Amino acid sequence: MHEPDDEAPDGPAARVVAWLTARDVIERDLHDALGGRVSQRDDTVSRMADVLQATAHGMAPEAAAVWAGVPYPVLRTWLEQDPAFATAVTSAAALAAAHGMRPAGAATPAMVRVAVLAISRGENWQSAARLAGFTPWTFRRLCGTSPAFGAMTRAARKLRPRRSKHFVPATFRPRRPGQTAGKEQGHRLVRLDDPVLAPQRPEED
Repeated sequence: MHEPDDEAPDGPAARVVAWLTARDVIERDLHDALGGRVSQRDDTVSRMADVLQATAHGMAPEAAAVWAGVPYPVLRTWLEQDPAFATAVTSAAALAAAHGMRPAGAATPAMVRVAVLAISRGENWQSAARLAGFTPWTFRRLCGTSPAFGAMTRAARKLRPRRSKHFVPATFRPRRPGQTAGKEQGHRLVRLDDPVLAPQRPEED
């Protein structure tokens, strides 16, 4: 006979957190199945799609950025420079509103997802709660009354970066003046020839 285990929620929680944080590995494996590597443009469009998914679930732009794994300033740049994407985000927000995806005062699985992701990337619980749309009181109450939620936050904390407390992937951090580029540890989110984010070159006299 299977005996009840007080730590039972930790098993499913660890699986959930591992799945949520394995996005980049999964994307790479899917492309490997076709014998190719993830291009920077494909990665950008994939993350844009994640933003749309988060928005359709009723998440605010900052939360959608966490969901998609991009810094919020990058998302704002996409919205400013890509009219098609901006229109799609507006439509996704309208879809969420029409279907009541954010009932007043109620917590949703999408909010849990954003909170877990934020914590796993180094945010403290207060910041994670704000990003996900929880009030501090609601977040603390869930931690105390939901064993599964508490287990997920504990599992997420185990993945937190040791050095940086801020959710800014290394590929987005500008180099100091005069510093040379180090060895690439992956690929940039958007390549420089992408018309959405390519810097404007000054015209020659």
